[in-house]
Amino acid sequence: MGRDNDKKTILAMAAVAIAFGALTIKSGGAVLFFNGEARVAAGHYVEFVVWFNFFAGFAYIVAGVGMLRRATWAVGLAAFIALSTMAVFMAFGVHVVSGGEYEMRTVMAMSVRSLVWLTIALLADSRLSQRRKVYP
Repeated sequence: MGRDNDKKTILAMAAVAIAFGALTIKSGGAVLFFNGEARVAAGHYVEFVVWFNFFAGFAYIVAGVGMLRRATWAVGLAAFIALSTMAVFMAFGVHVVSGGEYEMRTVMAMSVRSLVWLTIALLADSRLSQRRKVYP
């Protein structure tokens, strides 16, 4: 039962990572590269946050593929994504406190991204790490 549960958890993490990555690339790319509805709808977006998220989307997909392959390096990549997302979120906080314009949905989106990647990193560590203890 434990192995089946691990497989399901890994598949779910990978699916979330890959889908989240594709959506992130699409939405970030629309704001960054097309001067149209997406940019107008984004309102007072914070450019460094959008650029970070756009590039992070590619890392999300790579991490998801690594998880599907049960590669132990995916654990480190997931942790890096989580930590770098939280660092950018803190930099965004400095931008806000300094009086920079922003959208409240950016606060929500970065909160969700941080929580999702922290959860994925912790689950990946427990399911994929070579340090994992095996009990009889």
